[in-house]
Amino acid sequence: MAVIVLKFLDVVPARLNLWVMMFTACWASYMLRVNMSMNIIAMVPQLPRNDTAHASQCGTPPDALITNQTIMLHEDISDVRQAPRPVPQLASFNWTADQQALILGSYFWSYPVTSLLGGPAAERWGPRYVVLISMVAGSLLTMVSPAAARLHYIALILVRFLIGITGGFIYPALHALVARWVPPAEKGKFISAMMGGTLGTVVTWSLAGPLMERCGWAAAFYVPAALSLAWCGFWWYLVADTPADHPRISEKERNYIEDALGGKVQKSKGLPPLKSIFTSIPFLAMTVLHYGNMWGLYFIMTVGPKFVSSVLGFELSAAGVISALPYLARMLFAVMFGFVGDCILGRKMMTNTAIRKFFCTFSHILPGVLLVLLVYSGCSTALSVALITLSMGFNGAATLTNLQNHQDLAPNFAGTLYGIANFVGSTAGFFTPMITAAYTRHGNGYEQWRPVFFIGASVYIVSAIFFIIFGTADTQPWNTVPDKAGATEKSKNGELKEIKETSVTVS
Repeated sequence: MAVIVLKFLDVVPARLNLWVMMFTACWASYMLRVNMSMNIIAMVPQLPRNDTAHASQCGTPPDALITNQTIMLHEDISDVRQAPRPVPQLASFNWTADQQALILGSYFWSYPVTSLLGGPAAERWGPRYVVLISMVAGSLLTMVSPAAARLHYIALILVRFLIGITGGFIYPALHALVARWVPPAEKGKFISAMMGGTLGTVVTWSLAGPLMERCGWAAAFYVPAALSLAWCGFWWYLVADTPADHPRISEKERNYIEDALGGKVQKSKGLPPLKSIFTSIPFLAMTVLHYGNMWGLYFIMTVGPKFVSSVLGFELSAAGVISALPYLARMLFAVMFGFVGDCILGRKMMTNTAIRKFFCTFSHILPGVLLVLLVYSGCSTALSVALITLSMGFNGAATLTNLQNHQDLAPNFAGTLYGIANFVGSTAGFFTPMITAAYTRHGNGYEQWRPVFFIGASVYIVSAIFFIIFGTADTQPWNTVPDKAGATEKSKNGELKEIKETSVTVS
């Protein structure tokens, strides 16, 4: 059966296979990343707490609130706490709230750091190997997670820390793959494939509950790990570092890709020009824009549900379908914006730079405005959910702004640029919960929440304005990789030419 499937895939254009594999790579990566936030509920059953101090401003009875919440520090993770259900399992754990927080947060201690390394690693050794090794290691570590949990919670923390190391390599490596494979007129569609993690989050959380009820919480580790390992086989067979390396690509498709890239991307083995990168104003503008995007993303996914719970008295995460709406909206809007951007570029209606700056209106400014409107929505749950969903949905236009601009600036170092920007942007996950806690420590009314939303909206909008002023989509001079042998040959040819011209002049 597998042979038949692989033969069928050989007939499909290599770029289509690549899109599917990139989408599912993000999906598989997130299965390994987010399963812990659901699994720990079954491993350590949480009892709902009735507390009059948590009564909402809009009059929802306090016993309707579930106050045990976990704020996750990643762009596509939100609170998923629910009332516990009986789960068949031999082992149970009496971990304290602090111990659970360490387990849940340990993935993100290492993830931002390895984001810095993923780009250079992919550019030096090839994104195909980097993604494959990272996914195999993450899958095997996920498989040993139940044994680590039974050994000691510190062992589980160590395993999650190591999984975070493997996860940090994935996205920068995928961006390096896009730079080597995708013609400029198609990059919007391929960047939208990075939203596969969003669907991976929704599916993992949706399937984890029934799986744990039937087979125990350990199965919620084994199944995602086994699926990810199986995926690795398809990745190895279908993906190559460059079109020239692909054994089954048609000559027509290979020539089309190479002609469209125009020689801007080289298989460099050297180090990225860090001095030029860090002193580049366009790169700084892109990093600021990415930071604003990450801030808004963390803000909506952590503060938004808490606001709806604390102020409106409705626990957004308690309804699986409603909690999935913002994620699904972002993914669908991202695909839509990706196609629109490619269409505009293909018809030459706007320049690359104009597209990046114009769509900041949708990816940053409009979501910021919707955050301000959210705090004035009153006790309307439906309106609040709609505003949160639309805010995250419009942010899907980031596929045409900060998620693609590093491809414009330096295709040879796209993975490195994304890794640096993602490292900086990840710090927003630490600041948004702290700011929220500072303002809402003494109350959960509209007066306490307004400054929180104004800050979130301001970061969104100011970062967009900064990019509109200083950003560009022009390829930077430091994108070119110096070729010492070529430079030497060129120098010799130049000297020889100069000697010939001199001899002609003398004669």
